[in-house]
Amino acid sequence: MDIASLYNVTSGAVKQAAESSAIGKLALQPVDTSFDSILTKAMENINTTNSYLSGAENEEIKWALGETQNTHDLTVALGKASTALQYTVAVRDKLLDAYKEIMQIQI
Repeated sequence: MDIASLYNVTSGAVKQAAESSAIGKLALQPVDTSFDSILTKAMENINTTNSYLSGAENEEIKWALGETQNTHDLTVALGKASTALQYTVAVRDKLLDAYKEIMQIQI
């Protein structure tokens, strides 16, 4: 994805920075859109969400038992878990909406 197309920037310096960055290099690689790769990525996202939720639960237990006084780690873990769960639920809802729409197509 070219950053210039997103922000309507035509500067050569911006284009060069985008192409030399890691994101620019990733954008130049072909994207695998096969069902298998999409399903694999979805499962990876679910596993990541589960690990964030587990980490948040572990931090809550440590804090409740008095093993740690660091509320920063607890807050960060809860924030990560909340954001990951919201993202996962939003993706699930979009997939269900797409499935329902496909099922309503008349052949």
